[in-house]
Amino acid sequence: MAGNVRPVADERDGLLSFLEQQRYVLRLAAHGLTDEQARLTSTKSALSVGGLIKHVAATEYSWMDTVLQVPQKPFGEAVAEWESAHRLGEDETLEGALARYDEVAARTAEVIAGIDDLGQAVPVPKGVPWFPPDVDAWSVRWVLLHLIQETARHAGHADIIREHIDGGTAMPLMAAAEGWPESPWIKPWTPQSQPA
Repeated sequence: MAGNVRPVADERDGLLSFLEQQRYVLRLAAHGLTDEQARLTSTKSALSVGGLIKHVAATEYSWMDTVLQVPQKPFGEAVAEWESAHRLGEDETLEGALARYDEVAARTAEVIAGIDDLGQAVPVPKGVPWFPPDVDAWSVRWVLLHLIQETARHAGHADIIREHIDGGTAMPLMAAAEGWPESPWIKPWTPQSQPA
């Protein structure tokens, strides 16, 4: 996948393609990292590249549950899961987190393919402090836009964390992942090309 989304056929294709692009750039922040590096909290925050990938996968999965109106877990249980989804545990691998993210992406595509109208109502779960109490429903369209926003925000976080780990930045990482040849304006990332 290149640095930009390909031309899209329609709204549904556009929403899913832009979501996929944001997933891709988030994954690029993990390109070439070891499990130990993926766990590093290299800035003042407690965020790590592996933890962000887990978090975004769990968030997207939860939103598809909301679209499907799957009964929500009790708030306390959901908060405990949410907290553990922000870090890559010692018993977890980056490869496993990325594989899970792929499964979640495939599920999202399947769920959205089964919905004829992107204007379909998605009831707002009640009792969640960060959801508006005066809104009864969002649309599937709104959920997809929110997922694009959420994924893009965390892709930016991952870029900063990655740069603090080994100096790797988005375009050289993309060039490395996609096998671009070195050119006068871009040098693909390699472990040796980064400052010590």
